[in-house]
Amino acid sequence: MVVPTDIDIANQVTKKPIKEIAERIGLLESEWEPYGNYKAKISLSLLDRLKNKPDGNLVLVTSINPTSAGEGKSTVTVGLGQAMNQLGHQTVVALREPSLGPTMGLKGGASGGGYAQVVPMEDINLHFTGDIHAITTANNALAAFIDNHIFQGNECNIDTRRIVWKRVVDLNDRALRNVVIGLGGAKQGVPREDGFNITVASEIMAIFCLASNLSDMRKRLANIVVGYRPDETPVTVADLKVEGALTLLLKEAVMPNLVQTLENTPAIIHGGPFANIAHGCNSLLATKMASKLGDYVITEAGFGADLGAEKFLNIKARIGELDPKAVVIVATIRALKLHGGVEQGKLNEENIDGLREGIKNLKKHMETIESFGLPFVIAINRFVHDTENEITFVQRWCKEQGVEVALTEVWEHGGKGGIELANKLVETIEQKQANFTPLYHLKDTMQDKMKQIAQKVYGAKDVSFTPQVEQQIKEMTALGWGNLPICMAKTQYSLSDDPNKIGRPEDFVITVRELRPSIGAGFIVALTGDVLTMPGLPKEPAALKMDMDDQGRAVGLF
Repeated sequence: MVVPTDIDIANQVTKKPIKEIAERIGLLESEWEPYGNYKAKISLSLLDRLKNKPDGNLVLVTSINPTSAGEGKSTVTVGLGQAMNQLGHQTVVALREPSLGPTMGLKGGASGGGYAQVVPMEDINLHFTGDIHAITTANNALAAFIDNHIFQGNECNIDTRRIVWKRVVDLNDRALRNVVIGLGGAKQGVPREDGFNITVASEIMAIFCLASNLSDMRKRLANIVVGYRPDETPVTVADLKVEGALTLLLKEAVMPNLVQTLENTPAIIHGGPFANIAHGCNSLLATKMASKLGDYVITEAGFGADLGAEKFLNIKARIGELDPKAVVIVATIRALKLHGGVEQGKLNEENIDGLREGIKNLKKHMETIESFGLPFVIAINRFVHDTENEITFVQRWCKEQGVEVALTEVWEHGGKGGIELANKLVETIEQKQANFTPLYHLKDTMQDKMKQIAQKVYGAKDVSFTPQVEQQIKEMTALGWGNLPICMAKTQYSLSDDPNKIGRPEDFVITVRELRPSIGAGFIVALTGDVLTMPGLPKEPAALKMDMDDQGRAVGLF
């Protein structure tokens, strides 16, 4: 049996004109702008028109710690949305935009897979409507403004040794992590060390995804700290007087994007911060729009519940005053066995002992979601090599824990493969009261916030702060930044800050090695372990398999 590729499946499906999708969810003609036949931008005016309409039921899809190839969280999100619509529930899917870094690197695209995809997948996984490119341009324009300001006399007295703003590119390019700029003589600028981040780690991406409207975005952009003076006072975008120009560069991009799934379920895709080095959620504007347009909203947050879900609930939901009703925790037999110590090359072989050990990782993520006061359903995302014995083991274990579990086969069967999950989700929302509460108070000290995340979400024994971080905490608290949420940058492969500590490690200490202020976004980034803000490409990147056929159609995208 020849299994068709994701791009082959996507090319075989008949898409509806985006006008039909817009009309289906009640958009007025003046509230959307077509980008070709199958994509559209949604006007922010929609939120003003529907401000008094009750929000739909917000559902967050998260997962256990994934394997290096990813375990289908976006696929389950899309398939669940399709299943909900098959059951007659007006449902809108809300997803992040894929970054070209992982698309051409190791992980591949982020438009779902199999018969649970958003389309046109080749556009979505490449340049889409240009949002990420606009963010890249705004970020690098600010970098140019900073260096020009210094060259032209440095009126703000920026200490060139303490510039914290970096340039970005939406690719994995390790050679750009540390660079020197301004070489070539007096007319070429002021020489200094610099570096690049990947665009999805940019503070402008975070601002883009947390702004409530254009005015709020402009205010947040103005609050960006670009560097410090010799007396250690911060220099902001407002000091440079360029917040208006940056807002102008983002005026089209800030409108969320409307597309559809393979089964014509409406999908809003907007914003794309990584969850290991950023806050990992699609834009607040997209989520709020979906909540006004659907009775149910199915959204996802990057990587496991220790990363994306924690940041969705402690940062995004707090800032946006969101009221999630339930969570779906995606687990795969492969990932559970990996966490049970089974070798990567033997994950396709039946191993109940490995499952029994690895399921402790799922247990920790269940406890994390419970600590936020939210009900949940476990989704077993079935892979072709999963055996009946293994599936039965996980199902029986979940029932012994007293939690709902559903076998999910949306990759193979689309919405039909998610009907069981959809039914159990609706029952859970109707029968169990959500009592959502963030894990920490903003008035808690920065140390306490990091300790609560590490202990309650990761299961750490304690948190260690380097001398640099101890000094940064004092400085940031004195500057009035102590009441901001914390965005922990941590490996996705482990509950700890060491990717080699799989399963459910115990008695470990999280080491915070550096703090980076994202004052415009409204949080402090805490870097742990060896997590990088500019990834590198693997030995055989996915790009090696990408091409175009003679008809101009994409080949090798997944």
